[in-house]
Amino acid sequence: MHDLIIIGGGPAGTSAAVYAARKRLKTIFLTSEWGGQSAVSSEIQNWIGTPAIMGADLADNLKKHVEAYKGDVLQIVSPSQAISLKTFDDHVEVMTKKGDVYSALTALVTTGAQRRKLEVPGAAEFDNKGLTYCASCDGPLFAGQDVAVIGGGNAAFETALQLLAYCKSVTLLNRTEDFRADEITIAAAKSHANMRIITNATPSEVVGEKFVTGLKWKDAQGIESLLPVAGIFVEIGLLPNSGWLGDALELNAVKQIKVDPKTQRASHPRVWAAGDITDGLYHQNNIAAGDAVKALEDIYMSIRKNKSEA
Repeated sequence: MHDLIIIGGGPAGTSAAVYAARKRLKTIFLTSEWGGQSAVSSEIQNWIGTPAIMGADLADNLKKHVEAYKGDVLQIVSPSQAISLKTFDDHVEVMTKKGDVYSALTALVTTGAQRRKLEVPGAAEFDNKGLTYCASCDGPLFAGQDVAVIGGGNAAFETALQLLAYCKSVTLLNRTEDFRADEITIAAAKSHANMRIITNATPSEVVGEKFVTGLKWKDAQGIESLLPVAGIFVEIGLLPNSGWLGDALELNAVKQIKVDPKTQRASHPRVWAAGDITDGLYHQNNIAAGDAVKALEDIYMSIRKNKSEA
């Protein structure tokens, strides 16, 4: 019986794996890929300790750090995709797509989320060529340029506020007349002279040559216009990678795992979660890593307590 199963190879899962190995917890680490969402980013400028790094290089660094601890206490199974989680009073079980079943005293779920993609002509072609899903990662690359933000929730307006600090202009396009963001956040964005908001605007095409040069959109009457921009930031929601969990854990309305923010413990006492798959208020690489370390500390104390009481 292992002490811990970690599922997911992004910043959260890899951080927890390093800490688990250093604490000599007998751990199984399962991941289908390394690096999480940022693996495809052209450049990341907010990973603490590294002024700038390509997403692929960050993923490789995370992999190397975990593999440095591979041995008697840390077993790495990759590529491996989890398809189910079963919980019991005294242990948990994870089944993979290959049919393998792994058992442990505890589990840490860090399978993250995927950005809801913009599905219009040109969006896939210019992904990471001016069209991005991460302002924290890529925003500074567009300093002094005209950019667009697609979305009407808090994430979209918070992205706009971040970009307004260094971009020449920010135009936010929302499909409807109403916004899902908080009024105070909307007001903060509107207070900037270089902020423009277009409602009832439906993106219709991303245009460019080697990189993005503009965004076509249609109004409520179907009339199409072209917005010249160098960057397009898409904030139309996250899709948590939680479908494989079934009803093993309590999820919120958008299928994120509900966790105790003090410990990251989920609804079952032997399961914790960290990163973008959780219902945490903010989601970034550094936050995911920190929450995973927090979870690992609580897992360690829980295992020690249970073993001492046995």
